[in-house]
Amino acid sequence: MQTGLDRIGAGLEPELEGQRIALLCNHTAVDRWGRHAAKVLQEVPGLSLVRLLGPEHGVWSTHQDMESVQGDGAIDPFLGVPTFSLYGDDAKSLTPREALISDVDAVVYDIQDIGTRFYTYAATLAFTMEAAQRTGTKVIVLDRPNPIGSDIEGPLLTKGFESFCGIEPGLPIRHGMSVGELARWYGERRAPDCDFTVIECDKNARPEWVPPSPNMPTRDTAYVYPGMCLLEGTTLSEGRGTTTPFLIYGAPGIDPVALTRALRDYECPGVDFVPRVFRPEFGKHAGKACGGAYLRVFDPTCLRTVALGVFCLDAVRRVAPEALAWRTEAYEFVEDVPAIDLLWGSTDLRESLEAGANVEALIKRGQDTLVDFKR
Repeated sequence: MQTGLDRIGAGLEPELEGQRIALLCNHTAVDRWGRHAAKVLQEVPGLSLVRLLGPEHGVWSTHQDMESVQGDGAIDPFLGVPTFSLYGDDAKSLTPREALISDVDAVVYDIQDIGTRFYTYAATLAFTMEAAQRTGTKVIVLDRPNPIGSDIEGPLLTKGFESFCGIEPGLPIRHGMSVGELARWYGERRAPDCDFTVIECDKNARPEWVPPSPNMPTRDTAYVYPGMCLLEGTTLSEGRGTTTPFLIYGAPGIDPVALTRALRDYECPGVDFVPRVFRPEFGKHAGKACGGAYLRVFDPTCLRTVALGVFCLDAVRRVAPEALAWRTEAYEFVEDVPAIDLLWGSTDLRESLEAGANVEALIKRGQDTLVDFKR
C-alpha cells in the first residue's frame, strides 16, 4: 500500500521543498513504517513545519466525542511543534482562524477517514479549504484509501439539516470515496477557488488499520458505523463506555433475547446477533445494566450498514418501545433540530419509526435518492 504520505517520504513530491507548512492531522497520519507525518515532513529539504492543527478529539485523539479540545499554542511534547485546536466550545471554533494559515505556504492534511458523512474530520478539511480560499493559502491533501470500501448507501443530506456531522446537502451517509475524492467533492461546492492538490494513494489497497478516534477501535466498528451511529440521535446506548462501541447497543429494560429474536426477522447479510447485557462505564446509562445485542460481523463485503442501523432501531421499537426516545440535547452545536434528523438528513427516519411505518420502504427511498450522486 502507498498513501499520499508514503509518496512524500519516498521523495516523489518535491513541490514541498522549502515551504512553510501547517499540518492538519491526528495520530493516524503515519507512513507504512509507522512514522508520524510531522517527522516525515521535517525530513523534506528546507521544509519548515510551523504548527499542527488538530480536529475533533485532538492531535492524539485523547478527547471523547463532542469534548472541547483546549491548549492552543502549546508545544507538542513528542513532535516539538505548536498545536492549535479546530474543535473548541462553539461552532465558530471549527474553522481555522485566518491567522493560523495566512503565514504559511500550504496546509497539509493527513487524517484517516472512514467513509461516512457523520465522521467530522473531512468537514474540518472543508472548512479549512474555505478559509484557505480567503487567505490564498494552498491546501494539500495526502490521500488515504476508504477502509470500508466504495459501496454507497443513502439517503442524501437534505438542505436545512446541515451540521458538523453533515455540512453539505447532497452527500449520502456512506459516500464510497477516499478522503481526497471527498475533498474534491467539497471543494467544487464550497471552495471552488481554493488552490488545492491531492497527492494520490493506492485506492485499491487494503489500508493498514490505525484506530482513528477513541470509539473506533476496530475495522468491524468502522464497517457498522454508517448505520449504528444513528443511535447517537436516540436515548439508546451505542456502546460508548464499553470496549465494543457501535458493535453493541441497548438500554435498561430491554430483554436481550427478545431483541435478538426480533433482529433476526430482518434481512441483514454479513452480520448476526448475540444477546448481551452490558454496563457502560461512561456515556448513556453509565453504570447501569443494559439489555441489548452484540453485532458479530462475519462478511463485511455484503453489509447493508445503513439498513442495519435502521433495523436495530426498529427492533427496539417492536420489543421495548418505551426504551426508544430521541436525544434532546444539542448535537454538534445544533440545538433547534433533533439529532436523529441531522444524522439521517431529514425528518423521514424519525417520523417513520414514530408512525410504525415499513422501514424497508424508508430504506428504499433513501437508496432511490442516489442516482444523480452515483452518476
